[in-house]
Amino acid sequence: MEYKSITKQELFDILEIWDKYIPGKVHLIACGGTALTLQDIKDSTKDVDFIVPEENEYVNLIRTIKKLGYKETTGHGWARDDGFLFDLFKGKYVHTTELLESPLDQGNNIPVKEFKKFYVGVLNDYDLIISKIFRGTSTDYDDCLSLIRSKGKKIDIETLKNRYKETADYDNNPERMMHNLDSLLMRIPKE
Repeated sequence: MEYKSITKQELFDILEIWDKYIPGKVHLIACGGTALTLQDIKDSTKDVDFIVPEENEYVNLIRTIKKLGYKETTGHGWARDDGFLFDLFKGKYVHTTELLESPLDQGNNIPVKEFKKFYVGVLNDYDLIISKIFRGTSTDYDDCLSLIRSKGKKIDIETLKNRYKETADYDNNPERMMHNLDSLLMRIPKE
């Protein structure tokens, strides 16, 4: 099935509906293109990527969206007939990338919006770049370059390198992951 891109406002409209049905507080941390869309770096994203760090909140969210007609379409993907895909990751994972720390720890997410029951934040810049570059598609590189351009000097390349290396050390193939970082660094324009 071909899924539609979603804008920030469309996403907030859906979360507003979910908020009416969820039985308790849920923390959603946007990653991937969703994080860029929520920070107004991209106009839309082709799927919605959220980390749900707390297991009990994840369970409640899945139970709720099933009641709202969502069906599991992939290992992490949920969709219904409105054409939007939601990838929901539990704990501190983004796809197969395990983050060093919980996205709920101090400084690991940037607050975006609070609903009655939903807290929506975006993954910190370093972990966002790391999780995208671990995948290493051309869209991921383009998104990272857009983020780096947008944030400017707020992103310290040495901090990124060190955090990336530490994360890559936990991967099954750290050499390949380091190659992905080198590919990104070669694409960053020199000042």
